[in-house]
Amino acid sequence: MRSQPQLILASQSPRRKELLEQAGIEFAVRSRPVKEKRREGEAPVEYAMRLAREKAHAAWERLDEVTLGADTIVVLRDASFPDVAIGDVVLEKPEDEDDARSMLRMLAGREHVVITGICLRSAAGAIVDHAETRVQLAEMSDAEIDEYVASGEPMDKAGAYAIQGLASKFVERIEGSYSNVVGLPVELVYRYWKKMGG
Repeated sequence: MRSQPQLILASQSPRRKELLEQAGIEFAVRSRPVKEKRREGEAPVEYAMRLAREKAHAAWERLDEVTLGADTIVVLRDASFPDVAIGDVVLEKPEDEDDARSMLRMLAGREHVVITGICLRSAAGAIVDHAETRVQLAEMSDAEIDEYVASGEPMDKAGAYAIQGLASKFVERIEGSYSNVVGLPVELVYRYWKKMGG
């Protein structure tokens, strides 16, 4: 009987830690910095999966472990090309409060897609995949946006909002994985983790 590999979360995100804990998945944390910059012409899905792969590879050390890398982005797709990466606007973490306000104005009253790339890296290689969830936010007044930004919650979140936090009151509809919007598609991670002996 083979021994169970150790799962290493290659992220300092408290949300990802909490999601794994809530699911009863045992893990340790080890993350190393990776340059998060989208390449020219890189499709949003490819970008999220590349960063997840780089994070998992950067943290991997031992043959008996599996490192889990993840990266979440928010994408506004051009209404003329709903299924094609043309005119996409990729929203990551806001640089400052003005950037957060700008993102929230773009998202208010519109549907967007939350994409999380994941990578599970082991001695046998890497499994790379992604999850997509559609989210519709309600219209938001400038006063509501200002109040939300002043709370500080948007500042370390892709797309400048937290679906599990104060922004929950603005969420009209969600299609797909809820945990993906929080920052990690737990059901997808667990499926691959089990295949790898977890």
